[in-house]
Amino acid sequence: MQAVPHVPVLYREVVEAFSEIEDGIIIDCTMGYGGHSSLLLEANPHIKLIAIDQDQSAIDFSSARLEPYNERVVIKKGRFASLLKEILQEYEPSQIRGILADIGVSSLQLDQKERGFSFSSDTLDMRMDKDAPLSAYNVVNEYSQRDLERIFLEYGELTNFKKIASFVVQNRPFLTAKELSDALKPLLPPAKKIHPATLLLQAIRIEVNNELGELESLLDTIEAAKFPNATVAIISFHSLEDRIVKNRFSQWSRSCICPQEAMRCTCGNNHSYGKIITKKPLMAQDDELKANPRSRSAKMRIFEMDI
Repeated sequence: MQAVPHVPVLYREVVEAFSEIEDGIIIDCTMGYGGHSSLLLEANPHIKLIAIDQDQSAIDFSSARLEPYNERVVIKKGRFASLLKEILQEYEPSQIRGILADIGVSSLQLDQKERGFSFSSDTLDMRMDKDAPLSAYNVVNEYSQRDLERIFLEYGELTNFKKIASFVVQNRPFLTAKELSDALKPLLPPAKKIHPATLLLQAIRIEVNNELGELESLLDTIEAAKFPNATVAIISFHSLEDRIVKNRFSQWSRSCICPQEAMRCTCGNNHSYGKIITKKPLMAQDDELKANPRSRSAKMRIFEMDI
């Protein structure tokens, strides 16, 4: 019996989001350790599931975990944005009935100190794909001060981004995440519920894995595919991701795309891709928060495609 290393967030909400899908294909863009995938396969006995992940250790684990559903599962290794394009070359958009993306770092990745995601890690890595060329070490020790300022501001929303970037450049090299976090602690804003270096490491991790670019590309692909009847559910863990999803869903729901200053509609008023199901994001319930504190940051937004 496999020990499950990762508890999927919003597990009830995910199952409910796809509960009315009776056949066709659901794509789990971020399979991880198979938590959401296994729940969807169990709850939807007639669907096929395509699961994507870029972490080989996650693929190895989930290949065994999803073995009971082997005839209904295809696992693909790589980045979800590019693989979704490949999938659409194999299947018609009408066959895709659901798309799930859990845009976050898994518990196992956080807990494995050698992966370099944790504040106490003895490495400086943070690659979700361990074969990727760019690591946190490269970002911290090789980026120019201006580039560091950019990622600390844009991805970490740190107000004193210039001081932090200057300190890094003047005191590098840094060899571990722990060394970096400890050295910068006096410059980081105090936090009650999170480690002071959370936003700093978040910014570096986003840069290493191009997380926001991947999310934007995924949404671009979904938009271009014009799925006639698919449920799209995106789980995010910080405001940058949630803002991207919220804004894109809002755009998709608009029927009229004329400029706001237009006196009358001239676009045809028929540009809606469907409707927003969640006016406000779904968040973890009290019992899940107690059992899995990491779920406190999770927000899920759902859009129903109808083109």
